[in-house]
Amino acid sequence: MRKVKKHAYAILFSIVLLMANAYALLKTFVLATAVATVVETPSVQTTQLSTVETTSSTSSAINTGQITSTDTSYQDDNMSVTIETFRQNDTTAYVADVTISDPSLLKTALAQDTYGTNITATTSSIAASKNAIFAVNGDYYGANQTGYVIKNGVLYRDTARSTDYEDLVQYTDGTLGVISEAETTAQALLDSGVVNTFTFGPTLIEDGEITVSTSDEVGRAMADNPRTAIGIIEEEDGSLHYIFVVSDGRSEESTGLSLYELAEIMQSYDVDLAYNLDGGGSSTMYFNGQVINKPTTNGSTIKERAVSDIVYIGYN
Repeated sequence: MRKVKKHAYAILFSIVLLMANAYALLKTFVLATAVATVVETPSVQTTQLSTVETTSSTSSAINTGQITSTDTSYQDDNMSVTIETFRQNDTTAYVADVTISDPSLLKTALAQDTYGTNITATTSSIAASKNAIFAVNGDYYGANQTGYVIKNGVLYRDTARSTDYEDLVQYTDGTLGVISEAETTAQALLDSGVVNTFTFGPTLIEDGEITVSTSDEVGRAMADNPRTAIGIIEEEDGSLHYIFVVSDGRSEESTGLSLYELAEIMQSYDVDLAYNLDGGGSSTMYFNGQVINKPTTNGSTIKERAVSDIVYIGYN
């Protein structure tokens, strides 16, 4: 009888443990948990974790002037976007060359205008809701429980992540930099003028030099993948000049790029700093109302993966 009870307790304990693990996985990857709703206001301020309001950009008052637009380019008085498509390493890659006159034209947006866990939408739907001219997927902050989250000047999460990777930061003047969360706080970043953080990585280019090796990879991912990256060219006249790269992958048509191959593309455009954003099925480039790459998770279906956030160029 004692043996039966002992086995029963062991079985019951195992069931409880399995249920706890299953719930933890569901909470991390499936169950949506909203924490804060983005409410745009006309005031310009920096908010804390307990505040749900963000600030609307003053860029909405900028006059676009004359607009010239084609399938691969857009230009007005404040911005220029040119899209180039080419083949490299058995992969189709898309490069957007972007210049803007006002740093507020480069922004981020959250899926469903909500910060939280597993709150997602496709890059194209988020971009369309913001009337974005150009957009790529962001860092998918919602898939993680740690890592500083600052979006458009609002601090949403101040828990540091444990990783060797640096964060990419965007400052109020539109310049980009990389920081270590172990060496600073989220509040210190806000105080230094950081308006956006991206907690993915790794850094691909720094001071014009490739910082990844041919064997580097994100976690246990495959060596060749769809990729998304952002880079900046430091112009002598102080203008804001960015390079965005998205590659297809995981299909017979496009195998994908390694981190080193991605860095090589960025270096060929003379960027001073480049950073790897979320890739795989998330990798999406949107321009003038259309998804221009072929996003896929497994190669069998061309379909956007829903993500938690995007980086975009636009006036809203």
